[in-house]
Amino acid sequence: MKDTMPTDDPAALIDALATSQAQVEALQAELDETNRGVLALYAELDTQAQQLRQATELKSRFLAYMSHEFRTPISSIRSLTRLLLDRVDGPLTDEQEKQINFIRTTSEEFADMVNDLLDLAKVEAGRIDISPAWFELVDLFAALRGMFKPVLVNPDVQLVFEEPHGISQLFTDDAKLSQILRNYISNALKFTAQGEVRVSAVTAPGADGGEDEITFAVADTGIGIAPEFHDAIFQDFTQIGSPIQKRLRGTGLGLSLSKRLAELLGGRVGLRSEPGVGSVFSVTLPLRLPGAPDAGHDAARAAAPGVATEVPDA
Repeated sequence: MKDTMPTDDPAALIDALATSQAQVEALQAELDETNRGVLALYAELDTQAQQLRQATELKSRFLAYMSHEFRTPISSIRSLTRLLLDRVDGPLTDEQEKQINFIRTTSEEFADMVNDLLDLAKVEAGRIDISPAWFELVDLFAALRGMFKPVLVNPDVQLVFEEPHGISQLFTDDAKLSQILRNYISNALKFTAQGEVRVSAVTAPGADGGEDEITFAVADTGIGIAPEFHDAIFQDFTQIGSPIQKRLRGTGLGLSLSKRLAELLGGRVGLRSEPGVGSVFSVTLPLRLPGAPDAGHDAARAAAPGVATEVPDA
C-alpha cells in the first residue's frame, strides 16, 4: 500500500506568501528610513568635523601670529636688560640691579611661554618638521649639562647625568629630543627642594620584535604627583595645585608639547610618581627612525660600563 502526502491548501499558501511579502516590504521601508537617518548623521558629522578643522586651523594661525608678534618686544626687553646689567650707561645701585634682574627673569619666562605656544601651534597645524640624523648620545648629555649648569642655584639639589650603557649613537631628531628632556629637567628642578635630579638612558628590545628602543628618564626627589593627576598631567594647560606651583608661573604646555613631540618621533611618554617621594618622567623612542641610513653605524655601538657624572652646584 502506497503512502500519500497531504496536499496544502493553495489559498492558505497564497495568504502566507502575501503576509511574508508585506513583512519584507515593511522591513525594507524601515531599513531605508534607517539608512537615510545614518546618511544624514554622517553628513552632520562631516560638517561638524569640517567646522572643527577650521576652528583648529584658525586657533593655530592665531597662536602662530601672536607668538611671532610677541617675540619682538620680548627680545627688546631682554636686550635692554642685558645692556643695563653690563653697566653700559653707568653703575647701578643694589636695588636697581635687583629690579632689572626681576625684569630679565620675567621676560625669559615670557619668552619660554611664547616659544611653547608657537611650537604647539606648529604641531597642531602639522607644520613642524622632523629632521633625523645620527648623533652621539654623549654629546646630547654634554649639551644639556652645560645648559643647566648656570641655573643650578640651589645647593641642596644636584643634577646628575648617568653615562648611557650599551648605546653610543641613535638616529632621530636630536633637537626635538633635547626639547623634551629640557622640559622634563626644568620641571624637575622647579619642584625639587632638596635631593637630586637624575637623567638616564637605557635600551631594550622593541615590542613584538620591532626596532630596539631607548628610554630616557628624568627622576627627581621632589614633591611628587598624586595618582589621580597622572593622566591629566600631559594635557594642554594642566597645572597641579601645590604650594610650590603657586610661586611659579607657566602655561602648563611643556609636558603636553613633550608628549606630542615624542609621538612625532615615533615614541611615547611615561610617568611614575608618588606624593612626597618624587617623580620619574620618561620618553621612549626607537633607536632608529624609519629610513635611517646604515653606513656602518651599528658596528660603532659598543656597550661600555658607565659612571654617573654630576653637575657641580652653581
